[in-house]
Amino acid sequence: MKMPNVVSCDVTQCAYNTNNRCHAMAITIGDGSHPQCDTFCQENTSGGDPEAIAGVGACKVSSCVYNQNLECQAEQIRVGPSGDEADCLTFESY
Repeated sequence: MKMPNVVSCDVTQCAYNTNNRCHAMAITIGDGSHPQCDTFCQENTSGGDPEAIAGVGACKVSSCVYNQNLECQAEQIRVGPSGDEADCLTFESY
């Protein structure tokens, strides 16, 4: 199973974001019902590996069409702002 890449992240206040790319090794999506990026970290320092492009390590939103056994099956995902949080914009409900 291939881990889908985070192809863009528009949450510029996240420590893992540099030039609209996520540089965490992997992110986790969801709290069970809402498709937020659980890896979102609002810090004044940069995080992650500047050479890495994040993948989706786990998805806890069982109502998403791309979720199979808590793993994301989308080809790729996009993350964007939602209020003070970051959300998976690729999320599609059944």
